[in-house]
Amino acid sequence: MIPVALGISIVAFVTMYAAGDPISLIRAGKPNVDQTTLNALRAYYGLDQPVPIQYLNWLTNILQLNFGKSLYGGQPVIYIIGPKIWPTIELQVVSLLIAFAISIPIAVNSARKPYSKQDVIVTSFSLFGVSMPTFWFGLILIIVFSFTLGWLPSAGAVGAAGFLWWGNPILDQIAHLILPVAVLVYVSLAQNIRLIRANMLEILRSDYILAARASGISERKVVYGYALRNAITPALTFLAIALGGMIAGAPMTEYVFSWPGLGRQYVQSTLNLDFPTIMGITMIITVMMLIANLIMDILYVYIDPRVRIR
Repeated sequence: MIPVALGISIVAFVTMYAAGDPISLIRAGKPNVDQTTLNALRAYYGLDQPVPIQYLNWLTNILQLNFGKSLYGGQPVIYIIGPKIWPTIELQVVSLLIAFAISIPIAVNSARKPYSKQDVIVTSFSLFGVSMPTFWFGLILIIVFSFTLGWLPSAGAVGAAGFLWWGNPILDQIAHLILPVAVLVYVSLAQNIRLIRANMLEILRSDYILAARASGISERKVVYGYALRNAITPALTFLAIALGGMIAGAPMTEYVFSWPGLGRQYVQSTLNLDFPTIMGITMIITVMMLIANLIMDILYVYIDPRVRIR
């Protein structure tokens, strides 16, 4: 995890550095700022030092959870992104768990009846979900369920002051979660179904599955106890990758639904060319991805005994 985190930090730093000098951007936006002030800002942000020294100073501060100060307003970046970490985790984790729980029985039933009408419907549904832009689906849901039917809120994580969608704070939060979760669940669900179905089709034709059926073991135990246990390991690998994909797609989803998370803040900071905030969010997302992959590696041990270290 440490080499990967260091590698991503180098790529992020070099990319941001190649995008331009923040002081030059400030000068372009505020041409009346005198040179003395610009020099003071350059020294404050450490831009007057060699690039390797700038990177080491930035990395040292990151390890101390000091992401610097925003170029807009001068507020510490940690105060900007800190309150937005939990809404993103809430949205992503809920979506992933629901999608994974739903995809297992659908994919198993589809694999048990390959090329049937049910299987064709499922695969078509999955293909559409994989091909569909998340922001487009989000806009369609907003038009239908918010503007046309008026059933669900279209933006935010909670209702405005004095207004709760379903009259209860907890129900109000659930109401605001439904549409963005539905978008992310459908996209992840489609990918999970395709992967688990493909693995199940291969494993159900294996010799040991035929032997288990010939031994008189119940079909449910053969499918869910033997076949699914072997087919689920690649799906767990994809689950960790899907988390990264959902986080990567979160900026558009959160921006469409005005969700107060890291994704929406990432878009706003990018539009403002707020480099310290962009790099801080990038490192937070990196850590979230690495932790997710570590959890999946640990789960492998309990699901598949063949990968245990003895």
